[in-house]
Amino acid sequence: MTTRILPAVGDIDAARSVTTLLSQLPDAEPAAPVTDSTQLIDTLARLAGESLDDLPEVVLVHERIGPVPALELIREVSLRFPAIGVVLITADVTPGLFSSAMESGARGVVTLPLSYEELANRVQSAAQWSVGVRRHLTTGNDVFTGPGGTVVTVSGAKGGVGATVAAVQIALAAQTSGRTVALVDLDLQTGDIGSYLDVQFRRSIVDLSTIADISPRVLSDAVFNHGTGLALLLAPGEGESAEEVSDRSARQIVSALRSRYEVVVIDCGSQLQGASAAAIEMADTALLVTTPDVIAVRGAKRVVRMWERLQIRKAEDTVTLVNRFVRSTEIQPQLIEKITGTTTANTAVPANFKELQAVVDAGRLHELDSKSTVKQALWALAGELGIVKVPEKAEKNGAKSIAKFKNDRGSIGRRRDRDGNSRNRATT
Repeated sequence: MTTRILPAVGDIDAARSVTTLLSQLPDAEPAAPVTDSTQLIDTLARLAGESLDDLPEVVLVHERIGPVPALELIREVSLRFPAIGVVLITADVTPGLFSSAMESGARGVVTLPLSYEELANRVQSAAQWSVGVRRHLTTGNDVFTGPGGTVVTVSGAKGGVGATVAAVQIALAAQTSGRTVALVDLDLQTGDIGSYLDVQFRRSIVDLSTIADISPRVLSDAVFNHGTGLALLLAPGEGESAEEVSDRSARQIVSALRSRYEVVVIDCGSQLQGASAAAIEMADTALLVTTPDVIAVRGAKRVVRMWERLQIRKAEDTVTLVNRFVRSTEIQPQLIEKITGTTTANTAVPANFKELQAVVDAGRLHELDSKSTVKQALWALAGELGIVKVPEKAEKNGAKSIAKFKNDRGSIGRRRDRDGNSRNRATT
């Protein structure tokens, strides 16, 4: 049987050494090395999306991989792709490191400098384990979960641009379409999702920050089940508690949520912290909310450049949502797209705060009227992001279906950009 192996090695010399040895293994099919943690997760998610059978049996993770530390990367791979055997390559041969690697989900450890016999033994052992797990999952009633649920982060270019309203409404859209949805408040110091949805709950994300292995029962104890069907993981009531949520714990929490819910929407606020940075890096879609004014657009550009410098997210992998849009404004979505280097969502949210004021003041944002143009635009955005469940019956013309919600009609108009190409744009 052929063993497919994917090395994750950032150092050029180490990658060359690993590739050379892997090419000598019998019945081995090594892939080209990936150079960082983001590329590894993206590659595995793409392969799982095409076919779960395309996933490699073995993934080799070098100790100097980045930007996510090797052990945390192993934990994420093990949680998202549980039938892959992960092997750590390290120069640290202490019992403490070996124990930590096993706790993270590694199936073996190879020491540096590499030797052919040790590498062959560890790869073979991990491959056999992977094949056994896949055979068991195939013959049993359990289903291999692959990449897990979809994670969408919502960040603000600056405070007050409407990131929380957007996060709540796209989560409601996904839940109403039939998805299981978790809504997370990762704006740790000033989070207001609880206020917007009239929720008072003593537990928060901080309760999960010190737990090494988050079980389904532990997760359910920290989550508030809202009347809308949303599972809420709230920010702490005391802002100073935000320091307890590290980037490592945030990765574990997001991975645990992803494994249990079909859609995870995370409100990251406008302040970048270690926890929110980890979530944005892990997200399938990173949404950046701005308004069409000079200050907010400058803020959006500043945020995008910071994400790139910190290797959190590339500009082209970020989706910008224009909120409070009016046709008469001088700053159009196409200009924002050019300034920030991001992809602007086809859906823009119209400026109509009068529709929101009553439900916001009452803390009942989930009761926003279905005729609201703001709600229609945000629910159309959820469809654009692919987090709503699409009806099985496709449209007769072969176009992609848009999820239809009870008592909600999309307000999507067609407009053309400067190049003459038609684009969807929500209008009032």
